[in-house]
Amino acid sequence: MTKSQKYSVVNKPCSAWLNVRGVRYHLLEWGDASNPLLMMLHGWADCAASFQFLVDELQHDWFVVAPDWRGFGRSHLRCEGYWFPDYVADLDILLTHYQAAESVRLLGHSMGANIAGLYAGIFPERVRSFINVEGFGLADSDPRKAPENYRRWITQSRQMPAYSTYKTLDELANRIRKRNPSMSPDKARFVAEHWAMASEDGSIVLRADPAHKLPNAVQYRRAEAQACWENVTAPVLLVIGENTDFTAAAKDWIDPGGAAHQFRDHQSAVIAGCGHMVHFEQPAALAKAIESFLQPLQPGVV
Repeated sequence: MTKSQKYSVVNKPCSAWLNVRGVRYHLLEWGDASNPLLMMLHGWADCAASFQFLVDELQHDWFVVAPDWRGFGRSHLRCEGYWFPDYVADLDILLTHYQAAESVRLLGHSMGANIAGLYAGIFPERVRSFINVEGFGLADSDPRKAPENYRRWITQSRQMPAYSTYKTLDELANRIRKRNPSMSPDKARFVAEHWAMASEDGSIVLRADPAHKLPNAVQYRRAEAQACWENVTAPVLLVIGENTDFTAAAKDWIDPGGAAHQFRDHQSAVIAGCGHMVHFEQPAALAKAIESFLQPLQPGVV
């Protein structure tokens, strides 16, 4: 690895640990705790450290907190449940720990945004503002397929699936860049170092519980998610990567005449030159969109 491939961190985080509903959670904290809190929630198979590039581009003083979700990163990797209700309940404990007396600013990416969207509708009084980065929900399920779905979950659970392994961190970094072509080599290497670790045989393995690869036992019911979205009272910023893999869903969400989501008080921002992983490929543009959205909501704070 050459010196140019080493990402230079601007704002160094501190690690924190918290027991949450029987799970030992790892969190990263950036900035002074006296600054306004901004909670960042990562997506599936990602980790808190991936927000480093975004945090480094923020122009105002924040206290940014990002957890490694259960089963990812440095948090406990062998948990009993990875259902949306588990994540929502975990988030409630985390927010109560960091800011029990005031409503909070939430930013979520992908799975993290879906969790935050549910939470903002379940506890609307607890959310001051919500930045939804590529959190479109899942495709609706067919209840007639329930027997087949339960059977698939049980049979696949008999032998735990496995993630791919890599010979070196550079191999994983190249894989990350292939999926995120606008990402610089130093950032891809940084993510690889936080996504993975060396196993006993020297191979590079992801810091993620293989149980995440199992299908959900209970099918996704989009109508329930939409009922939560309808109940959100906080202002919402919908952020979409211009080249996202979820092209159809993204178009529906940003079309003023569309009815693909139920967020009432919302505005949208399309970030050019990136796909689904907006915080990987265009952190500066994402930071600008975030702070432009938050500033009118809290004059004098940012």
